[in-house]
Amino acid sequence: MITHLKGKLVEKNPTYAVVEVNGVGYLLHISLNTFSKLSDSENVFLYTHFYVKEDSHTLFGFIDKVEREIFRLLISVSGVGPSIARTMLSSMDTIEIQQAIASGNVAVIQSVKGIGAKTAQRVIIDLKDKISKTIVVDGEISTFQSNTSRDEALTALEVLGFNKKLSEKVLDKILLEDSAASVEVLIKKALKNL
Repeated sequence: MITHLKGKLVEKNPTYAVVEVNGVGYLLHISLNTFSKLSDSENVFLYTHFYVKEDSHTLFGFIDKVEREIFRLLISVSGVGPSIARTMLSSMDTIEIQQAIASGNVAVIQSVKGIGAKTAQRVIIDLKDKISKTIVVDGEISTFQSNTSRDEALTALEVLGFNKKLSEKVLDKILLEDSAASVEVLIKKALKNL
């Protein structure tokens, strides 16, 4: 299996990159996340996943190990293929995906094109135990739990008229910094950031 490629970036496009390694050009299918972080310099290093199907062999490229691991977890779920997993990695960053799964947020996962309600629920059921214990942020492992303080704070913010998705992002960011924050602290900090 090809685990990574280090070579010269020949071509870069929002959906793929071509990396030349010792005279051989490799076409890597990439997410928008990887595209945005991929430097324009000649020398690049990408982690890979080689996907083999009966009628095709496809190489996927990732900017870091976390993105590759999330991709592998997603394609392990029945009904989620590599193109849907790549779309999810293009729509959200790895932290948002991990938080949505850990908190059981079906709506966020269902917001990705190609994922219906049943598939979103299956993603959460299959991956929640694997992801909810730890969330990787910039190579560091942080704990994140779906807690009642977060849910109560989210409800309060919605009652106050704030957008649910935006409120969730802000609350999850606060919880990453202070996982033991009380409802009052969460609401106060969220109001400063909304």
